[in-house]
Amino acid sequence: MEDSPFARTPFDSTDEIRLTQFARGGGCACKIPPGDLESLVQKLSWNYHFSNGTELLVGLLDGDDATVVRSAGGSTMVLTTDFFTPVVDDPYDWGRIAAANALSDVYAMGGSPLMAVNLLAWPRAVLPIELAAEVMRGGMDTAREAECYLAGGHSVDDAEPKYGLAVCGTADPHRLLRNDSGRPGTPVSLTKPLGIGVLNNRHKATGERFPQAVEIMAALNRDASVSAVECGAVCATDVTGFGLLGHLYKLARASSVTAVVDFRAVPYLDGAREAVRDGFISGGTRRNLEWVDPHTDWGPGVSEDERLLLADAQTSGGLLVAGEVPGSPIVGELVEARDRELVVI
Repeated sequence: MEDSPFARTPFDSTDEIRLTQFARGGGCACKIPPGDLESLVQKLSWNYHFSNGTELLVGLLDGDDATVVRSAGGSTMVLTTDFFTPVVDDPYDWGRIAAANALSDVYAMGGSPLMAVNLLAWPRAVLPIELAAEVMRGGMDTAREAECYLAGGHSVDDAEPKYGLAVCGTADPHRLLRNDSGRPGTPVSLTKPLGIGVLNNRHKATGERFPQAVEIMAALNRDASVSAVECGAVCATDVTGFGLLGHLYKLARASSVTAVVDFRAVPYLDGAREAVRDGFISGGTRRNLEWVDPHTDWGPGVSEDERLLLADAQTSGGLLVAGEVPGSPIVGELVEARDRELVVI
């Protein structure tokens, strides 16, 4: 990778600052609980059309990952935004992760990011502005890796540090990955291991570092998206704050199918099971499990720890693809609709 436009500066006076201690939560675990969010969205009307020839191909009714609009001229744009509080103490890594997470929503729709702008909230009276520059440097390096222009944006003085991107991308309207296009008889692939949430929570509580989690979060979902589209997949979502089960539940419900998960086939990061055993579970993860539980048939061998791991609130997780993605494990399948949207065996 080319050198970043920002030169790295040795912060002698800020090396011991732990960014995760300046936020109540961390990453996508800070999302508004899924039940509350759906109640909010349902109170709004998205059913409108304009006379300028544009068409809204994907909106918010099914909780998809991004909005897709086709212009009167036929070009198709994918629009999304995502930002959150620190998940790691290193500002550069946080910037990389936040940018990869925002870009992921475009990849989850089968699109390619084209340009983005920064979203930054910073407690100027508390944290040195040099740290904010490091955060943005990380975001810029990830955007450049994605071949996505990043320029400008918006900043506010806030009590908690937050960072992310608003992203615009392009897509083939005939090859979109949507969460309402799943069909029975289709395998489900997962392109990144789970366990990010519990490891981040342990890092926040203890200061322990988990480089394997950082690199997974900072990795782009670009190659997985391209592979999914090339393999003919039409249905996908990414795994973020609502956990594997939360996002799969939304996909199954939107597609009018039931998703069966083989919990033994789900991959996890090293240390994730130990983090659950030791109690490093976020409130967001517990809310996720509470939300999906009424919609899930649990097999007799699925322990409470296993359920929490499947509901673990991920930050910049992988793609869940209805189809076989080369190199990624198959963790379940979509079947004809049953009494509940999820079955874990």
